[in-house]
Amino acid sequence: MEREQKQELEQKKEYLQSYLPKFSAAKRLEHEIERFQQARINPCIKIDNMNHFNETYDLSSYMTSLDILVSTLIKARYDRIKAYTEIFNRIEFMEDETEKELLKLRYLKGLKWDKICLELGFEWAQIHRIHRKALEHF
Repeated sequence: MEREQKQELEQKKEYLQSYLPKFSAAKRLEHEIERFQQARINPCIKIDNMNHFNETYDLSSYMTSLDILVSTLIKARYDRIKAYTEIFNRIEFMEDETEKELLKLRYLKGLKWDKICLELGFEWAQIHRIHRKALEHF
C-alpha cells in the first residue's frame, strides 16, 4: 500500500511539473504565430526556417504554406493551453487554501522550497508535510 501511495504521489508531482513547460511552450508558440502572421501581412519579410524558393515563386503557394503553418501552431498552442488550464483548475478547486497556495507557488510559479518557506511563513519540514497532504488531496 505504501509503495502504491508513493508512486501515486510521484505521478501527481510529474503531472504538476508539466505545467511550466507547457505554459512556456504556449508563450513561445504565440510568438511564432505572431511572427508568421507578420510574414503573411508583409511577404517581403524573410523567415529563416521557411523553404526557400527559386527567384520566382508563386505568392499564393507561399501564403497557403504560411496559413498551414500558422494553423498548426495555433493547434499546438491550444493543446498546451488546454493542458495547463486543466492543472490550474484542479489546483483552484482544492479546499485547503494553504495547500492550494503551496502548489501554486511550487508548480505554477516555479518557486524553490526556500522561497516558498519565506512566502508562506512555515519551516522547511512543515512545508514538506503540507506538500505531501496537498498531493494527497490533489
